[in-house]
Amino acid sequence: MTTSASAVTDIRPGKGLLDLDLRGVWRYRELLWILIGRDLKVLYRQAALGAAWAILQPLLAVAIFTVVFGIFARFSSDGVPYSVFAFSALLPWTYFSESVRRSGTGLVNEGDLIRKIYFPRLIISLAGVITPLVDFAVAFVVLIGMMLWYGVMPTWQIVMVVPLLLVTGLLALAIGLWIGPINVRFRDIKHTLPFILQVWMYGSPIIYPLSMIPERWKALYCLNPMVGIIEGFRWAILGKGNLDLTAIGISAVLIVALLASGLIFFRRMERTFADLI
Repeated sequence: MTTSASAVTDIRPGKGLLDLDLRGVWRYRELLWILIGRDLKVLYRQAALGAAWAILQPLLAVAIFTVVFGIFARFSSDGVPYSVFAFSALLPWTYFSESVRRSGTGLVNEGDLIRKIYFPRLIISLAGVITPLVDFAVAFVVLIGMMLWYGVMPTWQIVMVVPLLLVTGLLALAIGLWIGPINVRFRDIKHTLPFILQVWMYGSPIIYPLSMIPERWKALYCLNPMVGIIEGFRWAILGKGNLDLTAIGISAVLIVALLASGLIFFRRMERTFADLI
């Protein structure tokens, strides 16, 4: 009688402070694409308008902003039609907020999967940041159409949207790496996160330009990392003004710090996810 030996995989938590298991994420990359594909399929399932919501949501928000802040409040739009001005900032903000929401709540939402099999949990956060790129691409096409309608022609600077989008995704991932593990332990995050994002939106230069902020408060205001990102998007899309290097530099430093610390925090908390969920 013969017996066949089966391969055994010994899974142990990392011990080092910088043991981030990024190689493991690469080995399980197929699972990442499976999760993204599944999320895209169910995103608008059984919705009467389907994927059209990716166009209607930002358009409705822009319409409200234009009427309230562009017509009634008469906020400055730096010489461009207010609808285009607001849309150029709402575009990265919508992607950012949706990515934070998905990556921040994904661990709890995928609790059944986490309890059953092993895989690097970082994949869930990555999927939450990558999936909203589809809606971003659709809304970006709509924005270009709106610009052409108003006679605002794109310039070469529009190619900078790609690196700025990457930076936005890294910021959303960094915040999700902090919020996700906290949400596993304290489920209040699910209820407070929409409110926090709403307040954060009005604290960012979306409905008003950065030029409205008094000079003495501008450095403090730029501690909001979305300030540099939004101003960068406006510069790239509208092709007007100069890139605010101070705001971009502050945003870059904050993103690097948040991402590095978030990866370490997420990795240290990862070993408790299955027990707490």
